[in-house]
Amino acid sequence: MTSTEMRTEAEDSGPSGYAAARLRLLQEGAQSGPPRRAALAELTDEWLTGLFGAGAEGLRGVSLVAVGGYGRGELSPRSDLDLLLLHDGADSGTVAALADRIWYPIWDLGLALDHSVRTPGEARKTAGGDLKVQLGLLDARHIAGDLGLTAGLRTAILADWRNQAPKRLPELQELCAERAERQGELQYLLEPDLKEARGGLRDATALRAVAASWLADAPREGLADARRRLLDVRDALHLTTGRATDRLALQEQDQVAAELGLLDADTLLRQVYEAARVVSYASDVTWREVGRVLKSRAVRPRLRAMLGGGAKPAVERSPLAEGVVEMDGEVVLARAARPERDPVLPLRAAAAAAQAGLPLSLHAVRRMASVARPLPTPWPAEAREQLVTLLGSGRPTIEVWEALEAEGLITRLLPDWERVRCRPQRNAVHIWTVDRHLIETAVRASELARRVGRPDLLLVSALLHDIGKGWPGDHSVAGEIIARDVAARIGFDRADVAVLATLVRHHLLLIDTATRRDLEDPATVRSVAEAVGSQSTLELLHALTEADALATGPAAWSSWRGSLVADLVKRVAAVLAGGAPEEPEVAAPTAEQERLAIEAFRTGGPVLALRAQTEPPTEEEPTGDPEPLGVELLIAVPDQPGVLPAVAGVLAMHRLTVRTAELRALDLPDGVEGSVLLLNWRVAAEYGSLPQAARLRADLVRSLDGSLDIAARLAERDAAYPRRRGTIAPPPRVTVASAASRHATVIEVRAHDAPGLLHRIGRALEDASVWVRSMHVSTLGANAVDAFYVTGPKGAPLPAEEAVSVARGLEEMLRG
Repeated sequence: MTSTEMRTEAEDSGPSGYAAARLRLLQEGAQSGPPRRAALAELTDEWLTGLFGAGAEGLRGVSLVAVGGYGRGELSPRSDLDLLLLHDGADSGTVAALADRIWYPIWDLGLALDHSVRTPGEARKTAGGDLKVQLGLLDARHIAGDLGLTAGLRTAILADWRNQAPKRLPELQELCAERAERQGELQYLLEPDLKEARGGLRDATALRAVAASWLADAPREGLADARRRLLDVRDALHLTTGRATDRLALQEQDQVAAELGLLDADTLLRQVYEAARVVSYASDVTWREVGRVLKSRAVRPRLRAMLGGGAKPAVERSPLAEGVVEMDGEVVLARAARPERDPVLPLRAAAAAAQAGLPLSLHAVRRMASVARPLPTPWPAEAREQLVTLLGSGRPTIEVWEALEAEGLITRLLPDWERVRCRPQRNAVHIWTVDRHLIETAVRASELARRVGRPDLLLVSALLHDIGKGWPGDHSVAGEIIARDVAARIGFDRADVAVLATLVRHHLLLIDTATRRDLEDPATVRSVAEAVGSQSTLELLHALTEADALATGPAAWSSWRGSLVADLVKRVAAVLAGGAPEEPEVAAPTAEQERLAIEAFRTGGPVLALRAQTEPPTEEEPTGDPEPLGVELLIAVPDQPGVLPAVAGVLAMHRLTVRTAELRALDLPDGVEGSVLLLNWRVAAEYGSLPQAARLRADLVRSLDGSLDIAARLAERDAAYPRRRGTIAPPPRVTVASAASRHATVIEVRAHDAPGLLHRIGRALEDASVWVRSMHVSTLGANAVDAFYVTGPKGAPLPAEEAVSVARGLEEMLRG
């Protein structure tokens, strides 16, 4: 039977005819989705028109209006009918009688009805005091009666909404936030409410309301499809349960999946999560835009008055990184940025945004997604470092990661991510999807970065530890294979790839062993030691275990579990301690280093050499420009106090980021008495071009002779920039590495990397009257991991108590 025949049957046979036509429409397997919803709304319109016409003969100034979801023509099988009987103040008894002729047949059929009888003035007044009523009226649609009356109300309601938008939109945003707090996030719930949860149908409707205000508009790409998908799932839920429910309960998911022709319940949930993620991201972007517009409207009149009327204020753009600036509370691309020629730019922009605690501009992400070149394989060092910085930025990482993922940049960078994206976890302990759990683990790992010597390996292992859940079989075994491939692709060397593979393969080893095995049994401890292999890997695995558990959910970690794991780690560490590690063997100086040392000794001042490091052209572009990896800076200075803080301060003053650094004393060739300090640094400009070597040398000379106050200059620059609301870094940690060297005391510093950090450390060590014999500095993402080999004035290691005192003083200085 065609839809026309159904409407005719509904009109001819009254309520029973409508009920039969409605049932037949819902049982038609060939018609589903938007066509069925529209046909159901049309069928209902025809029936209600008949009811209205039978009771409104000779009655003018009355109309029947559909509002809310029915007004949008989105009738699910068990949806309420939202109706307004609108009148111009005609005889109340006659209007009431008409209402009864319409309402009672609806109730008789057992259909849910949300109804009201009002004049246009009453409708506007009610909408002015009740935001939900106003939202429903925004979708008002004429069904029967006086068309002019309905059109007049629609025009008035839309005008009211647009005039009152500066006041009503913040109310709507607060309403959405409160609902999200109660219902949770649709994209992560195992039994989600399709309508009320964040990212559900209510939020999609709110975005329509924002668009109707003309104040801001939501990103439209994918939004209509996401809304349709959620409505299709709700339709199937109504049909399979026979109830007007929006909650997708576990026991009903297989039936709903079958109704939609999907493989299984996991496929269903993944589609729901993907749709919810689109709606959530669109909501985030839209509400940011609303806030920015409202803020600019509030500030503009004052600025115009200050500027004398017509002058337009300049938009402030603060640089964050090469090609990346902050503008109007968002991270955008600099005018000179060329994403089509800079494949690292997406990661650099993301890392800068996360570090500053700012959102990435939608326009910037889309531009990079549309034109950015793919990274070469393996990645250049800067790309790997920017990924680590992004992962180590704490809670802001999540929002930035979601922005990249919304435009497909994550799967472009890490193709294996596609298998875990939006993948549900049917485990009561887990509160996140697989992909969100991995990011949450990285966030937790960033809080534990001070506990390990290689925070970069910790953060990347956190990102990859469950990557095997997208494949059949044991996810740890599959994950090890994937982790090896990913780690090599992003540029880790062979030793680091092996460590990452071990961490992923055994990320459950410590918690499983600690809670399920007898720790007093030597065989248990030996088996863990054999699997882990080294003290450094054990240290990383301990931190990864805790981060993984904390990111799983409240039931996955406790003080009891933590104490068991710590006890196991202590026992395994004792087995692995096969002897104290020696100080790393120092490589013989190169010819260039010896030449610089002799020239520094001859001139009595610092000598510098700059050499750019580049990535060779890729196979895809054998004739392309080489990728810049940074600049190697060699400095030779006659041995004297204050060299380390002076050099570090000058580099910070010139906005050079130190990636790695080594300092050592170099004895001069036979026949030449004295020694020279040799500093080998890899640096990169924060943004802009590198300073000239001559300028660096001139400032270094002034710093060493005391005519340049580096500390004051750095303080002035820091005060000139407003404080950002970026991530709160974990506190610094300074320890003495006992038995690390027979020749010196090793002081390890793990802290958040920041301009001037090495300068401050160097000054503190100088003030403590210790001599830096050598140092090994590495900046791993946002983390500085520095080891300083120090001695007393006579060249001997520090006494134990003095070493602890120096470390404690250095940590207090860094915390202050």
